[in-house]
Amino acid sequence: MVEHVLLVEVFVTLFVIMDPVGTVPIFLSLTAGRSAASARRLAWQAVAVSFFVITLFALFGQQILNYLHISLPALQCAGGLLLLLVALELLTGKEEEPTATGDANVALVPLGTPLLAGPGAIVATMLFVQGIDSWESGTAVVIGVVAVHVALWLAMRFSLPILRVIREGGVLLVTRIAGLLLSAIAVQLVADAIRAFVAGEG
Repeated sequence: MVEHVLLVEVFVTLFVIMDPVGTVPIFLSLTAGRSAASARRLAWQAVAVSFFVITLFALFGQQILNYLHISLPALQCAGGLLLLLVALELLTGKEEEPTATGDANVALVPLGTPLLAGPGAIVATMLFVQGIDSWESGTAVVIGVVAVHVALWLAMRFSLPILRVIREGGVLLVTRIAGLLLSAIAVQLVADAIRAFVAGEG
């Protein structure tokens, strides 16, 4: 019973942080102009990258940060600044300029990380892993993480029919809204990191 509660807690926490529904407009804006097959590939790659990063930090996160002498607030601030750069590109319309490596770059950055596997999701997962005290609780954490990534893939996969409906004008509007929302998320991440530094947690 405790493991079921932990599973729900992991899923709900990461679902709120990674926000599959909120990812849809950003995914649509970043994949505008690409074929349906290319967009589906990007969705799969982004989820795979996110799962790899989350798993890596779940297993070795604290050791990596300790070895590099990086605090969690520093990681959070770096992710916020990176997201802010992406948000500014969406707001100014400059995200369409790079074309040669667009597919790989969009899947890795910003979709895979830091949008999906961002500082919040990484830190939350590290805390859940630190609380594992049995095989059952470990299984619950693993299932919760996998379930959230399945939800992320479904959200981006079925955003493609939305793209066909709203067409280019709708994509432009969604792009600007996504840029605004993403910039707000980025500023909040940086503000939280600064607050942690001031409180002496960094």
